[in-house]
Amino acid sequence: MYDFEYSKPSSLNDAVKALAADAEAKALAGGMTFIPVLKQRLNKPSAVVDLGGAGLSGIKLEGEKLVIGAMTTHGAVASSADVTKAIPALAALAGNIGDRQVRYRGTIGGSLANNDPSACYPSAVLALDAVVKTDQRVISAEDYFQGMFTTALSPGELITEVHFPIPERAAYMKFANPASRYAMVGVFVAKTGSGVRVAVTGAGQNGVFRHTAFEDALNKSFTAAALDGINTPADILNGDIHGSAEYRAHLVGVMAKRAVVVASD
Repeated sequence: MYDFEYSKPSSLNDAVKALAADAEAKALAGGMTFIPVLKQRLNKPSAVVDLGGAGLSGIKLEGEKLVIGAMTTHGAVASSADVTKAIPALAALAGNIGDRQVRYRGTIGGSLANNDPSACYPSAVLALDAVVKTDQRVISAEDYFQGMFTTALSPGELITEVHFPIPERAAYMKFANPASRYAMVGVFVAKTGSGVRVAVTGAGQNGVFRHTAFEDALNKSFTAAALDGINTPADILNGDIHGSAEYRAHLVGVMAKRAVVVASD
């Protein structure tokens, strides 16, 4: 580690001002990625602005939408009665992120801001066609994710809330790395009045992506059998020491079928 200024503003406005005052300042959410990066000196901010006191946590139902504050922890999402009632698939997703320590420190906003290609939340945001609200604007899921570790956020722009439309049915299935619990492949399937959306995380070379071939098939018949014979091109997927691109392509189909079965129950 090295010296840097630390502050914990008591409001969103103060946090925004603190970040704007120093071009080298960085925001701290749960710190599950940021702290290891600091330890490795891969990022050397002059100031760290802790968002823990900015009033950005909380969960509420607003009509046909579930609103989750950016600083809400994975554990809070997993245990929320509102989330379990409105989108049980999202509660299940959050309850299987990392380990207990990660779930009670890591936040939904921090995960989305980092946009790790193996993170779980991006698949839910994209499949559910959620919107990401910041201190400056509202960003659609389609516009928000722009590649591996890349988002539409501008420097200093802070996520404040995520708005999830409530689907008719949904499910998320993950094939997790046994050590990190990150998704080697995760598939979120959501059925709404406007159709089916399928989002894949952990596998794509450019991060989370929609599987339109699966969507077309499931819009005709929302059954696991509808996905028979539909292949995922391996050349758009990652291959590494944990699994080849071809292996991940196979897992995408397996996880998608499992998600459809769970969503249909």
